[in-house]
Amino acid sequence: MRHGKKFNHLSRQTGHRKSMLANMACSLIEHKRINTTVAKAKALKQFVEPLITKSKEDTTHNRRIVFANLRSKYAVTDLFRDVAAKVGDRPGGYTRIIKVGNRLGDNADMAMIELVDFNELYNGGKKEEKKAKSRRGGKAKKSEDTPVAEVKPVEAAPAPVMEEVVATPVAEVEEAPVAEVEETPAAEVETQVEETPEAPADEEAKEEEKE
Repeated sequence: MRHGKKFNHLSRQTGHRKSMLANMACSLIEHKRINTTVAKAKALKQFVEPLITKSKEDTTHNRRIVFANLRSKYAVTDLFRDVAAKVGDRPGGYTRIIKVGNRLGDNADMAMIELVDFNELYNGGKKEEKKAKSRRGGKAKKSEDTPVAEVKPVEAAPAPVMEEVVATPVAEVEEAPVAEVEETPAAEVETQVEETPEAPADEEAKEEEKE
């Protein structure tokens, strides 16, 4: 008799069991649901849910812890990028186990384990809401029962009416007419200069003598 058996050994040694759970966890993260036996599904649920909780806080330390368990960098990338974005608001219970009957070969109990937030059939395209539970056994108060104070919309103050500015007409300035200057043609000027007779040199000499 094995006393103090806290987890299922799954009829495997420690190294074999850890490798099997790591491979199943990588498949669950990649495909979002897998089919296996009920015993393995329950063991996988205990193995993978703490790792999903670690993925909510994307730090180097958490990535190294998750990688030490999964041993696959592709699974770690999908977990911190896709799965963590979906389960960010969920406080736990990231997986769901659904029994699907017995296996034909050895009549083993089979089950499907899946990530809750990636099942659109059960949720109807909406995120599944968890009901709050009270520790005293009483019914938890629903947030819907609490009346919400109605907020009256604040009426916006009317915008000030801008008065139309009438443009004052600018006084028209009458332009003073410019006096027209008659231009004398150049040919007439030359003829006038040529018509002036030059004083003969003899008359000038006579006048000097008289003086």
